[in-house]
Amino acid sequence: MQEDYLYKKAQERVDEKIKFYRHLFSYVVVVALLFIVNIICTPEYFWVLWVIFFWGIGIIFDFLKVFVIYEKFDDKYKDKMIEKELFKMKY
Repeated sequence: MQEDYLYKKAQERVDEKIKFYRHLFSYVVVVALLFIVNIICTPEYFWVLWVIFFWGIGIIFDFLKVFVIYEKFDDKYKDKMIEKELFKMKY
């Protein structure tokens, strides 16, 4: 039972990482294409910087969610929070 649970959690974690890398790859490809279009069509104004900036913020949040925050809010953290709430409800 424990081994199945760990396997499922590992699989979820790998899925999240793959999702992040796909998002990152699409970001790089689309930004490169938009950069080329920007240079060809409107070289006097770099509107592509807005796309890079705002989509980049999304990439940063995805990175933090997958590689930084995920570890902090695992099942152990959830169990601690439940215990705290149960304690508050009792007293």
